[in-house]
Amino acid sequence: MKRLGLIAGNGKFPIMLANSAKDRDIEVIAVAFRGESSRRLEGIVDKIYWIGIGQMNRLFEIFSKENIKEAIMAGQIKPIHLFKPWIKKDATMREFLRKVKDKRGDSLLKSLADKLKERGITLLNSSFLLTENLAKEGTLTKISPDKKDWEDINFGKSIAKRIADLGIGQTVVVKNKAILAIESIEGTDKAIRRGSQLGKGTCIVVKVSKPQHDMRYDIPVIGLKTLKVLKKSKVKVLAVEAGKTLLIDKNKLIEGADRAGISIVGI
Repeated sequence: MKRLGLIAGNGKFPIMLANSAKDRDIEVIAVAFRGESSRRLEGIVDKIYWIGIGQMNRLFEIFSKENIKEAIMAGQIKPIHLFKPWIKKDATMREFLRKVKDKRGDSLLKSLADKLKERGITLLNSSFLLTENLAKEGTLTKISPDKKDWEDINFGKSIAKRIADLGIGQTVVVKNKAILAIESIEGTDKAIRRGSQLGKGTCIVVKVSKPQHDMRYDIPVIGLKTLKVLKKSKVKVLAVEAGKTLLIDKNKLIEGADRAGISIVGI
């Protein structure tokens, strides 16, 4: 690969991916979103275009102009933005939202992937340049969950897989085999905060992938921002799906969890 289009959402994921591509001498043409994507990308990628969240046609125009044949999505654009009345949507976006089967995140992203394919653009696995940052199976921190924790982890995993299959969310907060919070459109961090308020600390957080997981646009991500939420919420264990969860700043994340007394495990 010599050239790659990058659809850059928020967070550090797009930055890590752009740096990894640069290390491999891959030219990166980024489309970033005003108010969402990091300005740090400007010093990494070969070329960057800034657009509004609702400017879908502009995205297609840029990739056509730059003759992009392969692209990757990295970083989140929260689906909830589409419900904000002040977000201006072009005609292509309005038609897209009218025709999509529902407004769940995975439905929207799959439809976008299909639209890119119609224009001769292949959407690639979003972790293919960062496989070393995928969570491995087993305990990743120095602190291991105890027997009671594993009972909650296994219980939480079974529930999380069911809600993920329904397209509701991918994270649950558990305590004593009771579900305190289920992630929905608000995102992982807010679900953790909500669950911890009910559990009064020492909760278990389980995050999984969907059963029909599409690594092109739907990879679970955990980073230092989430670690701050875990610490503040007094979470005892974070369990993530091995091989399908990207750990941003992996070494710092694990070291920070050790200092905070939080166990991170790949399941």
